[in-house]
Amino acid sequence: MGMSRSGLAIGLFLITLLLAWVFHGTGVVGNDAGRNIYIPQTLTIPLQVKAAYNGEKMFFRYRWPAKQPHIYHDMLRYQDGKWLRIGKSPIGRQPQGIYEDRVTMLVDDGRVPAFDKYGGYATIGNGMRFFTDEADAAAVKAHPYLGGKKGKSDVRKYLPATRTDPADWTSIVPEQELGELREAGYFLDLWHWRAHRSNPIGKSDDQFVAEYRYGDEGQGVYTTNWDSANNRPMWMFDPDKVGFAALSWADLEQKRLGFDDIYYLRKAEAIPFDPDHAWEDGDTLPRRMLRPGSGSHSDISVSSQGRWRAGYWEVTLERALDTGHPLDDKAFVHKQLYWLAFAVHRNASGGRWHYVSLPVTLGMERDAPLRAARFEGEQPGWQQDWFEVTLFYPGQVSWPLLTSHAHAGAEKIAQDVPVASRHTPKQLAHYGVEMEFNAAIITHWFWTLIAGMLLITGFGFALVRTLQAETRR
Repeated sequence: MGMSRSGLAIGLFLITLLLAWVFHGTGVVGNDAGRNIYIPQTLTIPLQVKAAYNGEKMFFRYRWPAKQPHIYHDMLRYQDGKWLRIGKSPIGRQPQGIYEDRVTMLVDDGRVPAFDKYGGYATIGNGMRFFTDEADAAAVKAHPYLGGKKGKSDVRKYLPATRTDPADWTSIVPEQELGELREAGYFLDLWHWRAHRSNPIGKSDDQFVAEYRYGDEGQGVYTTNWDSANNRPMWMFDPDKVGFAALSWADLEQKRLGFDDIYYLRKAEAIPFDPDHAWEDGDTLPRRMLRPGSGSHSDISVSSQGRWRAGYWEVTLERALDTGHPLDDKAFVHKQLYWLAFAVHRNASGGRWHYVSLPVTLGMERDAPLRAARFEGEQPGWQQDWFEVTLFYPGQVSWPLLTSHAHAGAEKIAQDVPVASRHTPKQLAHYGVEMEFNAAIITHWFWTLIAGMLLITGFGFALVRTLQAETRR
């Protein structure tokens, strides 16, 4: 009987050890499209920035590394009598490379509390699009303001004071208060350059963040080329102007179309879609049509050309110091300070799979980490050195999480301690990845604890029984 119990104990010990060995490190980290999880291989990248201004315009120059440019975006390919969409906003990287590169910049003039110390973190509420716990589209559509009045079906960046409870995306303050906040400058100006949807026509999308991420007033620089009633494109290329009715999918797949080729559809070269055209398998039309835009929505232009060369994108944007649209844009004023936060999308990645910066202080001819140089003439000489900032993958970290008891640093945020004084971008990237798997890590900790306890118990039991057996002999 004694030998049997010893054998049982030893067997329990060995089985537990085997289970711990087999399952060690499994089930925690792994891309999972079903939960909107995709971790980029590189967690930090550098971004170089210069700023300059004359008496009329503000200029920003950006430079960042990318192994190759991604300038194709959201295509419609004809196949077996149907138009198939390829390149919609992906979970992580678009496998065929059909998604554009981007650079964005949030701008504040000191009227959005928290932005100067925590940057874009302050714009990430709960229920965000592409988070694992993103708000259900039907719930957003049923919301009387976001779905009913604004016609939205997802939750995007929003500022904390636009909600009675920043941790509840549905709790939007009354519309009159939203208007008062915006008139008081409680919004972030958003410069949004896109390699496909704006660069070919020399424009940058002009947006802002308040209770949602909106485009500025006026007509945007692109629209959707899709006739949902008939399941086909609305426009096609004008053969009389460009020599063809559609792109070739083979050219796109082999990346044969470059900056000097036509790989985009713009209004000046488009005609209404002809369903009777002799369409062939592989004919491809962009699902976006570019147009000049109008009003506040088209205030930002590309200065010279946005180009990728020798492993780096270099993009220069320009805009009037004061656009005359105070509810959409932050006016730049000589000798004033501003706070900026940058983001880059590369490697055909969309949605939240970008790299972001902590806030950077911009001085208009004032001492600041990023100093905008004043110059005379039409274009800046760009003699100043690059200002380099480290961008990082932010993961699924929201403002409600950071300000909750679940975050050990919440007390420091309440004391207005800047995040840069406590964490480096590299640390923040790793914390962001940890949050992607927070539930799985906690579950794994639990099972590791149970396995450890069983292991110790089994080992102790086996040891005692063995000693007892030796004593009886």
